[in-house]
Amino acid sequence: MTEPTPLLHVVLFEPEKAGNVGNVARTCAVLGADLHLIRPFGFRLHDREFRRAVMDYLEGVTLTEHASWSAFAATLPTGARVWAFSTHATDLHTRAGFQRGDYLLFGPESRGLPVWLRDALPKLKLPQPGGGRSLNLAVAAGIAAFEAGRQIEGW
Repeated sequence: MTEPTPLLHVVLFEPEKAGNVGNVARTCAVLGADLHLIRPFGFRLHDREFRRAVMDYLEGVTLTEHASWSAFAATLPTGARVWAFSTHATDLHTRAGFQRGDYLLFGPESRGLPVWLRDALPKLKLPQPGGGRSLNLAVAAGIAAFEAGRQIEGW
């Protein structure tokens, strides 16, 4: 018997802040999304700040750690759709046409996705009509994941 495809996969490339990862894990838990973390991390997984942010939601999340981008990429099924979120994108996330099982990729808090990775994937952005450099990682992942869920499930 095959396992059902998760609603989404949220992927954090080299995350730096335990609190952000904990909050993204909570978002994944309530959405039924899988969480992928690509090393290196800027913190120790399960440290105090992570535990405080994730609370008791971690048991409801399928969390997979990957040693590197190439290790993660090797796990992608044929035809997987990976969407890179970046302030450098021109297409809005609301127009993506998300599908069940899509991967939503976010870069590290201090620098975003590296150019080599950003340029290899379709890119989406979140609108920032008030300006600013970027949204907080956990906030951006939550906005994107809930919009993807809305498109997929029709909430």
